[in-house]
Amino acid sequence: MSGHDFVFRRWLVRRWQQVRARWLDAHSDSVRSDIELVRRQYLVSEQRFRALLESLPRVAVQGYDRERRVIYWNEASARLYGYGAEEAQGRLLEELIIPESMRAPVVQAHQAWVRDGVEIPPEELELQHKSGELVPVFSHHVMLGEHTEEPLMFCVDVDLSDQKRAHRELDFATRFDALTRLPNRQTFEAQLDEVIISCRRQSAGMMLVYLDVDDFVAVNDVLGYEQGDRLLIELTRRLNQVTRASDIMSRLSGDEFVIAFPMFQRKEVLLQLVHKLQQVLRPPFLMDGAQHQVTACLGISLYPDNGETARELIHNADVAKNRAKLDGHGSVWFFDQKLHDELLYQHRLVDRLSQALDSEELSLHYQPQVSAASGRIENLEALLRWQPAEGPPISPAEFIPLAERSGLIHRLGDWVMETACQQRALWKNAGLAIERIDINVSGRQLSRPDIFQRFEDCLARHGLGPRDIGLELTENVLIEADGRILEGLRRLHSLGFRIAIDDFGTGYSSLSYLKHFPVTALKIDRTFVRDAPDQPEDRAIMEAAIFIGHRLGLEVVAEGVENREQLELIREMRCDLVQGFYFFRPMPALEMERVLGGLVTGHPGGSG
Repeated sequence: MSGHDFVFRRWLVRRWQQVRARWLDAHSDSVRSDIELVRRQYLVSEQRFRALLESLPRVAVQGYDRERRVIYWNEASARLYGYGAEEAQGRLLEELIIPESMRAPVVQAHQAWVRDGVEIPPEELELQHKSGELVPVFSHHVMLGEHTEEPLMFCVDVDLSDQKRAHRELDFATRFDALTRLPNRQTFEAQLDEVIISCRRQSAGMMLVYLDVDDFVAVNDVLGYEQGDRLLIELTRRLNQVTRASDIMSRLSGDEFVIAFPMFQRKEVLLQLVHKLQQVLRPPFLMDGAQHQVTACLGISLYPDNGETARELIHNADVAKNRAKLDGHGSVWFFDQKLHDELLYQHRLVDRLSQALDSEELSLHYQPQVSAASGRIENLEALLRWQPAEGPPISPAEFIPLAERSGLIHRLGDWVMETACQQRALWKNAGLAIERIDINVSGRQLSRPDIFQRFEDCLARHGLGPRDIGLELTENVLIEADGRILEGLRRLHSLGFRIAIDDFGTGYSSLSYLKHFPVTALKIDRTFVRDAPDQPEDRAIMEAAIFIGHRLGLEVVAEGVENREQLELIREMRCDLVQGFYFFRPMPALEMERVLGGLVTGHPGGSG
């Protein structure tokens, strides 16, 4: 017999003895036989009670004395709370299974029952496992020997863990998609309405994208539903990778998703977000052991332009998506027509630019940098040009910013680097008299970790050195550069590469920065050159820039020289080099080669 059974039995025996004594005092010998019968029945009842307690595997029963110390602890209690019977014996109720925040109220409730007869009502509780985890139970309490010196309280606890788990699963099933574990439509609409309230408070916009996988039915029909499910799970994983914590997403139906991108302040961000989503689909999906290319149509609505409630925005994005499907696989359609036309043009321009890299629509034109004193060609700047197979040329001012926002600038930059190095090697081998070709590098390109290694590798492939290719960067790029970029530029500078600040005067324009940057040249922006003859302020700025540049040992180039008056002013200021239409316009490689081959000296109204 265990210790807690012994205590419990001793209490029962003592209670029996008390009852028996009263009966003996109050009755004659004639009823002694009846009393003995009752005693035997009482003992049988006690045995049955104990057997009942032990036969309920999911009902945890504990007995506590007047001081709330354990006198009984069945096997179900051991499983539920983690304490064995011997471990629990004699310990206080509140120290075993009562969370700290509940201890004082539990002690008070027990004392009120013992002292005043105020019963503890049955209720759902979260009690504490030995590990510290909370255990959901329905707890019922019974007091034996109430109003005596030795009352016993029995707690009967039913484990609710399975019911709670089932409730959570049911709640999840009613609010989320079982396959992707994304919010379902009802949950998403509620979340979206909350996000709309936040956007309204902060006067911010929001973009809602309705994504519909193209030909998903065919995937299920040909490859089977299991492969279709794998596609949806993988698509969900990829979408989660490109969304922020503040974005929300839902799977509305079989192959349809909606993603909300809240809190954007500028509409220029929209194109970047659309491009991000399309990039998600570019890598093929692995299904049934083979790679499959997947596309999706996107319909887009904007808050507050296209609706002020979740349902309005979802409906309008759905309408836009349906319109996109009419245009074919992978199409995008904005519900707002004006914005749609503008952004769709830009989006298609990025696609066309990507194709142009492979279809020889791009080329480099070269504009000479001429000695201000002699008119002799010293160096060339490589300028990117795009002439589509059909239609007019597209300005770099239009497609370069799009390339930077879409990430296409890296491919574009590699192409420029390779083409310029190849051309420099050809002219060098032909003995043409130029010092160097300079190429422009953007801040987005410099963010690429391997940009400097790629640059040096490209020169090495073509047998070129530091005197053959130079770099041009804007001053804003330099000022915003991190330590890695500046260290890479310093390394190139130490190797003898020419690094110029382009469009000087249009950015931060702080001359004090010059001593900290690894640069060899300044290119004064064309706006100062243009206005210097008539504007004393521009003239003073240009003159100061040339003077300080020379004092720092930098070469100074004036951009945008278009007439004799500007040239004479620049010569007076002792500027080193001149670049502009007055001498040469940018020209294709073959035309530039004829100029270089003839050793043409720049003159008014020069070539091109």
